[in-house]
Amino acid sequence: MTSRKGQRDAARVVRQQLAREKRRRRTLWASVAAVAVLVIAGLIGWSVWSGQRADEFTAPKGANDAGTGIVLGSGPVTIDLYEDYLCPACQQFQQVSGATIDQLVSEGKARVVFHPVAYLNRYSTTDYSTRSSAAAGCAAEGGRFKEFTDRLFERQPREGGAGLSDDELIEIGAGLGLDRDDFGSCVREGRFKPWTERVTEDASRSGVTGTPTIKVDGKNVEDRSPEGIKAAVAAAGR
Repeated sequence: MTSRKGQRDAARVVRQQLAREKRRRRTLWASVAAVAVLVIAGLIGWSVWSGQRADEFTAPKGANDAGTGIVLGSGPVTIDLYEDYLCPACQQFQQVSGATIDQLVSEGKARVVFHPVAYLNRYSTTDYSTRSSAAAGCAAEGGRFKEFTDRLFERQPREGGAGLSDDELIEIGAGLGLDRDDFGSCVREGRFKPWTERVTEDASRSGVTGTPTIKVDGKNVEDRSPEGIKAAVAAAGR
């Protein structure tokens, strides 16, 4: 037969095991609750931050209603151009089809919404894509966006380097008649960098994965030749 002392020892061991198990469960649930609180707080914080971030930008003069591109012309068909000032293919597109775009605008057949995205910062040691896009916003503020854009593509730097300096960007703007002090302050302060960020984020959300991307009334244009663009505009205008 088991002695009373043995029974008491056995009961004590059981009680200790139960107590340890209870403490373990309590610690586990406390940890789960803490993690849940952190996750919820993180989601709320991210939501608030992203909402604020999305709203904290000022579009330059001449922007569309969404503030994500600069409007040129007023034709019935909309051509959306998504280009990066560091993109060699964008420079080539401008050389081949830029005059066709200009003609469609001047003839009143189309309006252009130019979205200067910053996709290629990784190919610059100074975030040139962002700096040049923001500088273009400064040029738009002074009414010289188109002229400034043309100059940037004419003087496009090679990938992998620093790109044009702020001083060089300011010289380009001043050469186009922009006020050197006002334009220079805008460029040096990076006044339109938040706008550039918004333009780039909106392009990504719209499914733009590379540059140049051309859309005519919201539809991607695969044939980016002068003939292809004219045909897409003509089809959209019917």
